[in-house]
Amino acid sequence: MAALATAEVCDSNAAHLTSGDLRVLQPIFQSYGQCRAFSGPIVTLKVFEDNVLVRALLETRGEGRVLVIDGGGSMRCALVGGNIGQLAQNMGWAGIVVNGCIRDVDEIKDCDIGVRALGAHPMKSNKKGIGEKHVPVYIAGALIRDGEWLYADSDGILVSKFELSL
Repeated sequence: MAALATAEVCDSNAAHLTSGDLRVLQPIFQSYGQCRAFSGPIVTLKVFEDNVLVRALLETRGEGRVLVIDGGGSMRCALVGGNIGQLAQNMGWAGIVVNGCIRDVDEIKDCDIGVRALGAHPMKSNKKGIGEKHVPVYIAGALIRDGEWLYADSDGILVSKFELSL
């Protein structure tokens, strides 16, 4: 699938931007994975300083989906590391967006997926298995729902209520 340029999508979809069917996330994320541009249907996850559910979801077949993790914006530990990044790649996920931190940056940059996060932190997360899957999350100024579509490139991240075409 050819990547859609987010700037062009914004230019040609003013009505969808106005209606809220297409949203632009605030530019707060750093790019870490090998793929600078990625897109796919969204799977949402809400956790706080605990990555048990992150791993559990990424152990399922990704089928080109994007995991959007609302980690509460925590800057106190990492929710995704090199092993999880490799797992996501192996299972066919297109990308991961973390409202929180990652670690093992050098390992993640070798993974053939898109990874965006607020920053890097060397400490691992808790392992209690607390969180919610497939719930609406509010990150970077936008409400994001399970099943919507995410488009990311070097210019930014868009979320659409429906799949966009070239």
